[in-house]
Amino acid sequence: MESRLERCFAGLAGERRPALVTFVMAGDPDARTSQKIIAALPAAGADIIELGMPFSDPMADGPAVQAAGLRALSGGQTLRRTLAMAADLRKTNADVPVILMGYFNPIYVYGVDSFLSDATTAGVDGLIVVDCPPEEDDEIGAPARMAGLSFIRLATPTTDNARLPTVLKNSSGFVYYVSIAGITGAAAPDPRKVCEAVGRIKGQTPLPVAVGFGVKDAASAAAIGAAADGVVVGSALVEAVRRSLNGGIASPATVPAVMELVKSLAEACRAARAAERTRA
Repeated sequence: MESRLERCFAGLAGERRPALVTFVMAGDPDARTSQKIIAALPAAGADIIELGMPFSDPMADGPAVQAAGLRALSGGQTLRRTLAMAADLRKTNADVPVILMGYFNPIYVYGVDSFLSDATTAGVDGLIVVDCPPEEDDEIGAPARMAGLSFIRLATPTTDNARLPTVLKNSSGFVYYVSIAGITGAAAPDPRKVCEAVGRIKGQTPLPVAVGFGVKDAASAAAIGAAADGVVVGSALVEAVRRSLNGGIASPATVPAVMELVKSLAEACRAARAAERTRA
């Protein structure tokens, strides 16, 4: 049976445009506002939703995503509540793929089997667990695939040709290419180098390749979208949340601020391939 992720990427390939993958931290800046943001993302142009699982020690995340996680944790967000948010979205949207992204510790504490069962019931489609390399596949990767969830692995600028087959083995859903050597939101990617890396990865796997870390605005989304199957934006969205806050609390501008940015990113992704076809 074709998964939501497979249907999404196949449909977008037919449209000749990349997927816009939007990362938001579950529970940021509070549970109620976060649920409104999540629910509004598809209509604003998000093709795939990544929900961040808040964690106290997020080693791969830059200051913006770290701050979002702390806001969520301070508001009482838990992994169980994050799964409930995914389930709530499914009440009104049966089609948009939902990915959970985060770290293994909260899953381990929750209980791997219980987590996978609850994630599947909630309508989650895949997982990105940043700190579980292929060598630890038995911990979460293999069980996730057996449960029917895609397990999405990360490739980076330091993933050479000798290492790449190991990363790609047993990957599913799509490959997440980290466009910079560093933490989220730390620098802007070089579109030329990203294009070369995407081509190298696609030469070894039929999976779509989505690019993230450092895509901040419409211009960078368009540049990356010209080469990638998906454009992942996270830090810019959680920064839109932060800038909209009034004394650290959600304001009437919070949800519109995020949606305005998502709409501009979606338009850029559509324009990226259109410009490419015009040049051809």
